[in-house]
Formats: sequence, structure tokens, C-alpha cells
Amino acid sequence: MRILAADIGFGYTKATDGRQHQVFKSIVGEANPVQFSESLLPGQQALPRHFVTGGEEVFVGELAETQSRGRGFTLDPSQFLGKYARTLGLAALAPFAEHGDPVRLVTGLPISFFRKYREILTTLLQQRHAITMVWPNGEREEKTVYIEKVRVVPQPFGSLFNLMLDGQGKVLQQRFVTEKIGVIDIGFRTTDFTISDKTRYSERGSLSTDSGISVAYNALANLLHEKSGTQIEIYRLYEAVARGSIKIRGQKYDLTGLIAQAFTQLATRIATDANRLWLDDWDLDAIVLTGGGGATLAPYVAPLVQGEVLPVPADQDARLANVLGYWKYGVHIWPT
Repeated sequence: MRILAADIGFGYTKATDGRQHQVFKSIVGEANPVQFSESLLPGQQALPRHFVTGGEEVFVGELAETQSRGRGFTLDPSQFLGKYARTLGLAALAPFAEHGDPVRLVTGLPISFFRKYREILTTLLQQRHAITMVWPNGEREEKTVYIEKVRVVPQPFGSLFNLMLDGQGKVLQQRFVTEKIGVIDIGFRTTDFTISDKTRYSERGSLSTDSGISVAYNALANLLHEKSGTQIEIYRLYEAVARGSIKIRGQKYDLTGLIAQAFTQLATRIATDANRLWLDDWDLDAIVLTGGGGATLAPYVAPLVQGEVLPVPADQDARLANVLGYWKYGVHIWPT
């Protein structure tokens, strides 16, 4: 029995088997014929991004972004689960699963979607899936991915499990078991707030909002549209934000001031929500700031939140915090 974990996010899809992991943008596109599919640089061999599943031949991630004429990307939860979640999840998990062998999967949902979509997501994934992987060299590999059991958890608990448990599913950091910990998980579409009181979930202290990092990206896209006349898809801003600049039709735009403005506004919104939600939880021992957006916004959010905010580890990809925690939790509940 192999344990896998997947974090099928609106911005990025992540998966791990505890030894390897992968991350790609949550984009699905039609599979167009590619005349030259090999990398131009040596050492660039990657996991497959071209699949056949459910009667459709698709590209996912950056391959869909660069090669597909028709691309699918959405922040609507019903549409995301109905059209893209299964494909993205299988694309992430298939390279880590052996043909026909049972695997057990831990995944998560934002708190606001948890009750409504938990059973839907479980039904979507907990079955046998026929999939064909097309590797970068053109080789096709047919595989049955058999997901025999799915455990869906509230998304921000993934980051808590990642801090709490080691690679054998044993308790590593005792404070996360014995103390009252607040978690702010800033994702692409949502920001989740939750409290773990000696590992017990606090309904009163838990909430999802639409204040994900996409709010800041939308603001940037709108400002760029005003300046350049070009509407930029928000998933094409990831690299530009990291660089602090973007080139549109040959003209370079400095984004540093715009980014600071958009991030400050979003951070203020998130911190205000946290302080209001946890007004009666003045006995929080610590606050964990996590998620890909959490790492990006940490310098803006941390000074505004009331309480001790633990520093975001600089040596880790914050986008992986939840999925690594899901996997450790899977090892904990399904010991081999």
C-alpha cells in the first residue's frame, strides 16, 4: 500500500509520495500537436504534462499555458471540481502510482467548501482511473491509478501536520499537540483561518474568505490593463510578480510599486479578518502563517496580526506545506 497526497489548488496543483513531489499551475488545455517536444537544454527532462483520461487528451500546467489554444482556468469552486479537479489530481498523482496497485490518498479543501464538497471530491477520486501518460520524449504509458481510500481534511491542517509530524507520522514538535495554535493559510483563491486547540478543531475560530493572493493579482492585472491596454490572465503574472517587472508588447513595466500597494491592501484585509475572528481567542500560543500566498505576504501580514506569528521557513517552498502535511498525516493514520 502506497500513501500519496495531493493539494489540488486553484493556483497550483501539488502532489507527493513522501520521496518526490511536483508542482504545476492548475491549468488544463486541449492537447495540440507539438512539432518539437524535446527540451532545448540538457537536463530538462520533466514529469509528464500530457495525458489522456476520461476520453479527453489534455495538456496541464505550464505545457497548457504555452501550447494549448483553448485553456481552462477558473476560481469558481463548482466549475473547478466539475471540470478540472479530477484531471489535475490524476495528472499530479499518476507518476507516483504503480499500475493497478492500491493507493491511499490524503487531500484537503478550504474550510468554506469542506462540508459541501468533501463527499463530492471523495467520490470523484476514490475509484480506478484509466490514464495514459505521454512523456516529454513522446513515449506513451498506459496506467490504472487505483485510489482505494480518500481522506479529505480541512486545508490549513495540512500545514499544521507538516510542523507537528515527522516522515514516519510520529509527533515531532510537541508544542503543536499541547498548545492552542492559530493558522492563517493564504492560498490563491481563499484565505483560511482555523484554530487547533491541543489538536482539536475550533469551529468558532475557523473561517474561509475570498481574500486569496488572486485578489492582489487581479488588482495588478487591472492596473496593467489601464496602462497597456492589454488584459493579462492572472496565472501569467506569477513570474512577473517574482521578477518585479513585466514586458508587454516590447515595453517593460516596473511592478514594484504596484505590487507593494496591492499586497499592503490585501494584507490589511487578511489581518483585520484574523483579529476580528480571534478577538475572544486572546490565549492563542502562536500563529502559523502558511500557504504560497502566506510566504509572499508574510512581511505585510505579520506586523498587523495580534499575537506571536511564527516565521515562515525560508528554506522551504511554502506552496508544499499543506501537501507534505497531508502525506505525513496519511502515514500517521495508515501505518504500514
